[in-house]
Amino acid sequence: MSEDVKDAVRDKVISILAEQAVLEPGEVRMDATLADLGIDSLGLVEAVFAIEETFDIQVPFNANDPKASEFDISSVETMVRAVEKLIDANA
Repeated sequence: MSEDVKDAVRDKVISILAEQAVLEPGEVRMDATLADLGIDSLGLVEAVFAIEETFDIQVPFNANDPKASEFDISSVETMVRAVEKLIDANA
């Protein structure tokens, strides 16, 4: 995956999370957690759906037990990296 594609993925994931958090994308730090952004479980589910739709991928996420999911939601950065891996796997 080229740096340009990685930048585009990062920017779009940040945009999706910012929309859920009712923030400007520039206010979303890569080291922020969903709790830092004020995103609750419903917002997380909506963000996962938006990520799936945007990137045409299936996110291995269990809304009933997020910590048991293969999709790491511990920070914005881990979510971006997880999306990159899913995109690569689908290529």
